[in-house]
This record gives sequence, structure tokens and C-alpha cells, in this order.
Amino acid sequence: MVSVSAYLEDLERLLGRKLPRDRDELNDILYSVKCEVANSGFGNQNKNHAEEETELQIENVDTNRPDTWSTEGIARALRGILEIETGLKKYKTSTKIAAEITVDRELREIRPYIACVIAYHAQISDSILRGLVQLQEKLDLSYGRRRKRSSIGFYDFDLITPPLRYGIEDPDKVRFVPLDGTETLSLREILHQHPKGIEYGPILQDRQKLPILMDSKQKVLSFPPIINSNDLGKLTPNTENILVEVTGTNETTVLNCLTILATTLADRGAQLQPARIHYEYAKTRPTVTPRLDERTIKLSIKQTRKLIGIDLTKQQIISLLKRSRYDVRQSDTRTLTVAIPCYRLDILHPNDVIEDVAIAYGLNHIEPRWPIDLTVGDISQLEKYSNKVRELAVGFGFQEVLTFMMTNEETIFTKMQQPPLEYVRISNPKVQTLTCLRPWLLPNLLAFLSNNTHVQYPQKLFEVGDCTVWDESSQPKDIRKLCCVSAHARANFTEMKSILQTLLANLGLDFTIQSTNNASYLDGRAATISVNKMEVGMIGEVHPRVIKNWNLENPVVAMELNISTLLTLHGVRAAPQPPTSERAN
Repeated sequence: MVSVSAYLEDLERLLGRKLPRDRDELNDILYSVKCEVANSGFGNQNKNHAEEETELQIENVDTNRPDTWSTEGIARALRGILEIETGLKKYKTSTKIAAEITVDRELREIRPYIACVIAYHAQISDSILRGLVQLQEKLDLSYGRRRKRSSIGFYDFDLITPPLRYGIEDPDKVRFVPLDGTETLSLREILHQHPKGIEYGPILQDRQKLPILMDSKQKVLSFPPIINSNDLGKLTPNTENILVEVTGTNETTVLNCLTILATTLADRGAQLQPARIHYEYAKTRPTVTPRLDERTIKLSIKQTRKLIGIDLTKQQIISLLKRSRYDVRQSDTRTLTVAIPCYRLDILHPNDVIEDVAIAYGLNHIEPRWPIDLTVGDISQLEKYSNKVRELAVGFGFQEVLTFMMTNEETIFTKMQQPPLEYVRISNPKVQTLTCLRPWLLPNLLAFLSNNTHVQYPQKLFEVGDCTVWDESSQPKDIRKLCCVSAHARANFTEMKSILQTLLANLGLDFTIQSTNNASYLDGRAATISVNKMEVGMIGEVHPRVIKNWNLENPVVAMELNISTLLTLHGVRAAPQPPTSERAN
């Protein structure tokens, strides 16, 4: 949960209407935006004497919605639910660029991204300022991963002389007074002496040069992501024009944080003017921030009715969408093209929109009903069979390991001396070491052995796990496999064949083997395994070059069996759900 400190009267001013003073009645309204009042003293009208306003502690149940981590965001959502203002709220920036910012090329490997907006004529009071700082801290800690992915700074724009430079400097040459400080410190001194430097300094990983944000007169705005300067980075109720800056290592996170902050200030009456970012290390055109464009998503009317369980008319769905602050751009008898507000970072799938439709309708208004089918839970036949195989492998003296289904082409093909045949790859991999799904287990076990060369031999390992392959209809499917490896100075084909024979005998299966050539195995020391004339696996001594590729020194013998096929041969059908994936040739 995310806790938001707010004032009831301030929330009412943003809403434009009065709210109940009874806690339960107020919660009935807040539940519609996944919030509730947490402070038990609210019912007693506990007031903050300095502000003469009723203080609320609001728990935000949905941690995926940073747009409601502030009073402004909660009010924006409630205005729709209460039908004070329905439909998509558009935010616009001036066509005039208020500041130019240059990013040094050396920041590419340190903290490469920045986004800014200037909020003119913002209406700031002590309570509003505390709310902004609260939102800043929550975005920094959670969405920004404790300032590693993104961190935020506020500045008095009237004290700044554009253009700005986001660059790097020697940590001993630049000095400034950190926020709420009284004496100047160098960047290095801030890292070792200032509380924020001690807390967030590890983000910079002992860099020889450190990031700095300056204006054209060489006045320091901030030392990202550690601390702002006290001269330019301190806001007061008298501040009229605010520069908002976000730096980070992830461009999407940086832009999203700025969107949340820009829309929050716009809800306070600020006029937004953009900034233009010039990246010295990028050949693309300058980036203009903030980005407040809406996006669209296709919504199936049939699927909406099915998931909610109510036969809503198209017009009812459109009305509920508007109460949830969406707009409908196009519609026909089957689908709606829904416009999503720029601040709704949590919308990833049509089902997310359908959930909002259900909430706007009222979850308590949906009549519950008993499930039509009576079901009894049990372990699937595939899991029972897999557990039996595990018990047998442990009985043969093998130790079980568990490895990831996600892997990469070098692991499953290059190091195994295999051509890149059909496999299932990830369409948008986040890291280069996890780009596809494994089609077999042996490479993962060899990788495990390579990380345990310091352990005494013999090493006998096995894994029972899922692999993803293509079926006859060119659809991806998961199959369960067993792989056993034995690594020691005398590992050989006969050793693993005896294990195979005993294993299948205990499973009540007869088998045959037939010599084959496979680049991952030694010539003349590899064979396919068949049961009832159906090929179910491979056995053999791993090729010396493959062993060398994995930095192993001892011989390795392995066998791999398709457990899903073995279960089918027992007359039990195992058909796991196919994953969503992309075919690669």
C-alpha cells in the first residue's frame, strides 16, 4: 500500500463539492478509486491546528497507480466517478520552449536521461508544497527504485538562467550548498558526509566523474540523484514558477515520472511549458518533454460483458468509461477504441480497462452467483508422474537442481555446437542473457556444472522441468523433460545406460537405443532412445569441445527424456497450455 497524507478541505476544493465527515461514508466514495481513510481519529474531526484543516491519512491499495499517490490525483479520479467531470482530461503544454538542456556524451554510461517541464503561475501553499514533496519521495523510492532508475528535483525557475547543462564534473572541483545546508561542500564531501550522499551514493558506483546540473551562469541546480542545491532547489510558498527535472537510467521511467508531476501541477492551475533536450551521444532529433499524449486501446464489448458478468449495453459501457476518465474515439457493434489518459501508466491490457468499467458500475452492485461447475482440486497426472521420476533419480544418487526456463541463443546453440533451429524467442527481451525459452535441459545443467568446478567430483545432477518447443501445427507448447548428467574422470556411456535401463524398468517401460550423430555428443557415443518405436530422448557422452566451451575439465555423460511423451505412452494425456511467444527460424 501507498500512504498519502492529505487534507479533507483541500480535497474538497479540488473536487468542487463537499464530502461526508463520516469515515464509513467517505470510504464508500474512496473505494471507487481503490483508496480508504486509514487514520482512526478522522471520525472525531481531528484537525491540524496550524492549518485548521482536517488531516487525512489515505491508504492507496493499488500500488500500480502512481497518478493517485497525491491529493490532486485522487481528486481527478473522483471527479469522474462522482460525475463532476467525466471523460478524458487533456493536458497541453505551450508551443514555446522554456528551456534548452544539453546532455554530455560522457553521461551515456552513468545516468543518461533527463526530462524537464516548467510550471508557470503554480498556486503553492505550505500544504500543497508538502504534498509535492510527498509525491516526489514516493516516486523516488518506489517507481524510481530508490532513485536508481529515476530521481526528481524541483527548482525556482526565476533564479535560473537557461540554457542548462546536464554534464559531469570532477568530484573535488565543484562545490555548492546542499538543500537545507549552510556550508558549501564538494561532490565528494557530499557523498561521504551528507546523509543523502551516504544513502544514495552507491548508485554512482565510485565513478571518477559525477553528474551535475548547471545553468548558463555555472550555478548548480543539483547533484543527481543525490541532492539539490539550497540556492536554486528550494521551493517556498512564494515560488511562482517551478522547474521540474527528472534524471535516471531508464528513459521510460524518467518520462513517466515527469508526466505524473506535470499533470499534478497542472491540476493546481499551473501553465506548462516544455523543455528541449539535446543528447550529444545520440544522433536523433532533440527530445521535447513532457509527453502528455494519450494512447488508444481496442476494447471488446463481448469480452467486457463476459468478464464483468453483466449484459451491459454499448452505451452503458461508454458512460462507465467516461466516469473512469477515458474517452471513446471510435466504436462499432463489436469493439470500442478507448483513449487512455497520459497519466494512466498502469494500463497494459484491455482487461485493465474492463476492471475500471466494473469499478465504475459498482462491485457491490454485481450480484454474486455460485459456480456452475463443481470441481475438486488434485495434483495433475503430469505432476504425479514427474514426482515419481524425481524419486527414482534421487534414488540413483543424483541431486536435483532447478534452472530458469528463459535463456539465450549462445547457451542453447553456440556452446552446444548446434545450429539455431526452431525455437521460441522473446519479442521484447529486457536483458541480452534472457532472450528465448529453452527447448532442452542439457545446456542449463552444463552451465550449472561450469559454476561448480570448485566442488568435489563426481557430480551427478538432474532436473525435471518444462521446455518450450513447436508442435506439428506450428504452435508453441510446453513439454516436461528429465535430464541427468554425471561428471567425473571415468564418466562413460555404459554408466548412464544402466541408469536409463533401471529408470524405465521402474516406470514399466521397455526401450531400445539406436546410434546417432549429434554435434553435442561424441561420435559413436550417442544414441536416440525409443519406447514403443517412439523416440523419447537422447543419451551420450558430451563432446570434448562442448565440455571446453563450458570450461569443464572432466568428462560428462548425459541423458534427456521427454516425460510428457512417456506419460502419454502410459495412456494418460498431458497437454499443458501453450505460452504466448514468437516463432524464430
